[in-house]
This record gives sequence, C-alpha cells and structure tokens, in this order.
Amino acid sequence: MAISTGDILGHTQVGVYLSVVDDVLFYPRSLNDASIEMLTQSFEMEMHPFLVGGSSLLGSLLSGNDKGIAVADIATEEDLDELTSFCDVVVLESGVNAAGNLIECNAHGAVVSPVVPQEGVKMISEVLGVDAIHSKVAGHDTVGSMLVANGNGVLAHPDITREEAEAIESAMKVPVMVGTVTFGSPFVGAGCAASDTHALVGAGSTGPELNRIEDALGLI
Repeated sequence: MAISTGDILGHTQVGVYLSVVDDVLFYPRSLNDASIEMLTQSFEMEMHPFLVGGSSLLGSLLSGNDKGIAVADIATEEDLDELTSFCDVVVLESGVNAAGNLIECNAHGAVVSPVVPQEGVKMISEVLGVDAIHSKVAGHDTVGSMLVANGNGVLAHPDITREEAEAIESAMKVPVMVGTVTFGSPFVGAGCAASDTHALVGAGSTGPELNRIEDALGLI
C-alpha cells in the first residue's frame, strides 16, 4: 500500500518524530522492533536510527533533500559527523533552530519560515541546492507543521491562502492540495511523514483524509 496509519512512540504526530531525507528515513533510536519493522516494510527505504542532541523529535529538528540537510543547533559534533556522511549540512542557530518546523523542502525547492533571517535562507538554499522562499502557511510561521511535500506534490493546511499556495507551487515545482490528518487536524506536517512512494499518517485518520493525502502526494 502507498499509505498506512500508525503511531510513533505512542503519538499520532508521526511527522514530529520521523524525517524523510531523500531515500533515507531517520527514526528515533528508542523505537521498538515492531515499529521499526512496520516502517521498514512500509517505506522500503534505507532506515537510520538517530537523535538530534539527544532528542527524538527528528521531524521537528531535521529537514533535507538529496543535496543537503538543515538541522537544529542542539546537534552535537557526533550528530553532525553522522549527518555529513549522507550529504552537506547547514546548522540553524540563534534560537531559530527547529529546522523541521521552519523548513519544508523537496528536490526542487524549499519553503522557509519568515522567522529565519534572510542570510539563513541563503545558506539553506545553497546547502539544499534549490531556490528557497520566505513564506507563511495559513498565516503560521511553522511551515514544516503546515506542509508535507515530496517530489510529486504538497499537502497543505486547509487555510493556506491562494497567494501562499501559488508561491509554494512555484518554488517546489509541484501542485499544492489541502487536507487534514487524524480526524480533522489541519497540522498535516505534524501528522504525516512521506516519501515519493509512501506516506505514514497518524492513527485515527479517516478514509477520505487518506484518499486526499494519496492524491496530494501522487501516491496512487
């Protein structure tokens, strides 16, 4: 199946704990064997256990594509050494550091929260190897919680404005569709983790929600 439901460490906000970076799924080191097996069978991609500065909130602290990874400055030197074995890394600093919450990207472009300084956007653009734009989503700064993107499409918070959606489509070069997760939550980035071929959505998501996610992310 191209889509599945479940929880991570007992939480339905699976996008907070998992980070898909190109063909690698980063997951918390404390995850149990049954959950690891579920993820392995579902995503069929390289699995890498990881923590950022001791935190399991990988989806909130990491964002990246095939060229590079942005990570929060709570990452240790050991964490950074581990990440640089995959690709180039940029560290978000000065209190504006929850990279997964503040950046959503695919292989074509990146959307960066307005709270990140312009110099930071430039660095993110260079490391990820894509054009990066400043934008809110539905008026919110935490764009990573409001969007789920892959190489096929973007699933967005239902209240995204037309102007925001058009800017994001232009930057990421894929269509934007709105939807919800886990029985009506608009915070789709927190409740979903996706690759180009599979999405894990928080338990409790309805059939119509899953159908919408499949359409938005081109998983059919």
